[in-house]
Amino acid sequence: MSDISSPSPRAGIGADASNDIPRVVLVLTVVGAALVPLGLNEYWRFVASMMLIYMLVTLGFNILLGYLGQLAFANVAFFGVGAYVATIAMNGGLNFIPGILAGGIGGGIAGFLVGIPALRIRNYQLAIVTLATGELLRWLYIHGGSITQGSSGLEVPAMKLAGYQITTEIGKYWVFLVFTVLCLTVTRNLLRSSVGRAVVAVRESESVSLGLGMRTAGFRILAFVWSGALVGVAGGMYACLLGRITPESFGLTQLLAHFSMVMVGGLGSFVGSIFGALLLTAIPETLRNFPGLEEIVFSLLLIIVLRFVPEGIGGFLGGRISGLRDRFFGGKS
Repeated sequence: MSDISSPSPRAGIGADASNDIPRVVLVLTVVGAALVPLGLNEYWRFVASMMLIYMLVTLGFNILLGYLGQLAFANVAFFGVGAYVATIAMNGGLNFIPGILAGGIGGGIAGFLVGIPALRIRNYQLAIVTLATGELLRWLYIHGGSITQGSSGLEVPAMKLAGYQITTEIGKYWVFLVFTVLCLTVTRNLLRSSVGRAVVAVRESESVSLGLGMRTAGFRILAFVWSGALVGVAGGMYACLLGRITPESFGLTQLLAHFSMVMVGGLGSFVGSIFGALLLTAIPETLRNFPGLEEIVFSLLLIIVLRFVPEGIGGFLGGRISGLRDRFFGGKS
């Protein structure tokens, strides 16, 4: 049996004509997203960039929690590794793109290392081990000497792309949008491929998957590497957006935010991950000028979702709008 129950991504889709609609909607959404910052001030452009980053973070976390069905809470560890590796790489002279890729590779390696013990342990034991991994890495950031600059953190150099420095919020947003769309597209295609279906099959029944000759251990490791790389890229983007990273940025508070986004969006839901990131990034920022109200609304939202919509936003819409369930859960159309 799987460790976390999540909706099945195997529902059917309608006629071929209906398959063209989401592609049109996708193109219009990307175009609209590119135009969004033109009507925003610098602060909300910063928030919009943060939304893009958390889309990748939430989806990466959901690969383990929802698609693989594992109580693995190493997401903040992958996030921090990606941020620190990318920053160190860019401080060493790399431009933005190779620096971000280095962060993704660092996150993927961290995912591989965390995935190894996940082959032996499950459930709450895995949750405790992965939580401890995040705290261990934060301790290493603090005591990393000249490499991590301890509690004071690392200064992130200005983003350099094709010989140009990108210092404006709108410039960062557009670059992040391109990276986010690319990462979301690749991940969606993987989820809809035989690889994604194999990961879900391992979640549903590892014993049956083994009986069918599947290399379940390999798919488990692949899911951890995949998740780590995606969140590592997001960590590199996060570092570039903030301009400085410190160990405090990668603690349990950050992990709680990631987990909340997954639960509100829906376990095993691709589009739900995006909705969860958008909603739980926008609400705190909208209510920041009302002390206390931010925490109240955030808590009430979580209670309402977990009590009345346990499948999350993606699961709720996917189960009620004809022809959308398969798309919301990354299935094959």
